[in-house]
Amino acid sequence: MDYGQTLPLLDELGRDLLHVSVWQKGFALTLPFALVVAYALLWATGYWWAALMCPVLISVFTYGSVSHDLVHRNLKLPRWLNEMLLTSIEMLTLRSGHAYRASHLNHHAHFPDASDIEGAAAGMPLPRAILDGVTLQFRIWIWAIRRNSPHRRLIILEGCAALVIGILCFASAWWTLGPAVYCVMVLCGAWIFPIVTVVIPHRADGVDELHQTRLFRGKMFSWLALEHLYHLEHHLYPQVPHQNWPKLARRLDPVFRSRGIAPLKLLF
Repeated sequence: MDYGQTLPLLDELGRDLLHVSVWQKGFALTLPFALVVAYALLWATGYWWAALMCPVLISVFTYGSVSHDLVHRNLKLPRWLNEMLLTSIEMLTLRSGHAYRASHLNHHAHFPDASDIEGAAAGMPLPRAILDGVTLQFRIWIWAIRRNSPHRRLIILEGCAALVIGILCFASAWWTLGPAVYCVMVLCGAWIFPIVTVVIPHRADGVDELHQTRLFRGKMFSWLALEHLYHLEHHLYPQVPHQNWPKLARRLDPVFRSRGIAPLKLLF
């Protein structure tokens, strides 16, 4: 195959990239809930400094990978279970899972067009992109409702449920600060998404799909991003679940070299 002229089909890269074991699925889908329980236990026992890491990890492993796979239906779950988990897992961070699906699939189809609400920050100056995150999740929710998607009623219910949960968490501050602090942490996590998931990996001025997303390699980036910096690979093959992104990256490296795409590395 002439890698300089075409991208390999998934059949050529290997259909095993679509396979995720039952153990991998179970671990990924229970991890967000386990982290919420861990936060509650650590906070209740006075280890608040350790508890604060839990909502950070929840934000990474929901929006960045677990919910991401549910959005793309990559885990081959029964449809009813996939949709239920998308709603409940995103609700852990006070977000609408089905609004996320609507905006993310639109992002894949239209980046970097003006119609891409999720990827708009890629073309913004950094201060503007930071401010964009403060209202992004609310704007995505409104945008998804106005699109009149098949899940419109569910999107409305998810947004209302997130609001009620947030109010209850802050109302409980008279008894314990734990729920309110948790809410603040996950909201702040959502606010930085335009930086982490759009500004860092994307290039709005790229001439084509191969050049609109940066290529990251190296152990340092892998450690810092918890194996979540495979955005170019994901854009090219969105049907591959996150557990197989590193394997997909290794198989695509000859393609990237043939196209002259130099990876970004941090130290090593």
